[in-house]
Amino acid sequence: ITADSFGAERLQHELEFFQDVQKPILRFPDWETLIYDSFSPHQDIISDRMSVLNELSRVTSGIVIVPATTLVQRMAPRAFILGSSLVLATGQKFDISQMRRNLVSAAYRAVDTVYEHGEFAVRGAIIDIFPMGSDYPFRIDLFDNEIDTLRTFDPETQRSIDEIDSVSLLPAREFPLSPEAINHFKNQWFLKFHA
Repeated sequence: ITADSFGAERLQHELEFFQDVQKPILRFPDWETLIYDSFSPHQDIISDRMSVLNELSRVTSGIVIVPATTLVQRMAPRAFILGSSLVLATGQKFDISQMRRNLVSAAYRAVDTVYEHGEFAVRGAIIDIFPMGSDYPFRIDLFDNEIDTLRTFDPETQRSIDEIDSVSLLPAREFPLSPEAINHFKNQWFLKFHA
């Protein structure tokens, strides 16, 4: 636990320099917003946080570095992060309208051209997605109702970089906004202040 984000970053670099054993060193970033700010954290910060949360579900040992301000915030249920993830692979059957609904329910934004984390675009048989926790966006080329190719691309030039076999899509937010989750929040809030 560090005093602030700067200390967390510095400690991560120091541990990576001195560490002999190959254990993961994960730095869970702060939202870098205040409680009453009228704006949300930057998409890249949310992407980094989702990546760490996803990695934590798979590792059994390692080091997690957390600023104190981040540690006191409540986290989403583990089931939400894991249950809202989507895996796509070459040759997989693909329903565009169902995928669009899945992406919107996972808080992805429909745009004309993908530039930032949490965005997707549908152009005929091509779907561009910039998943949280990923360095590059992905382009899905369909042949009929099947994934023909998956490629990374540069968001600035929109040119393909590399072809891949599969991709894991994390949700675009850390907390559920389903009607059940909202009702649960309202009920807990009501009980807290009227007890």
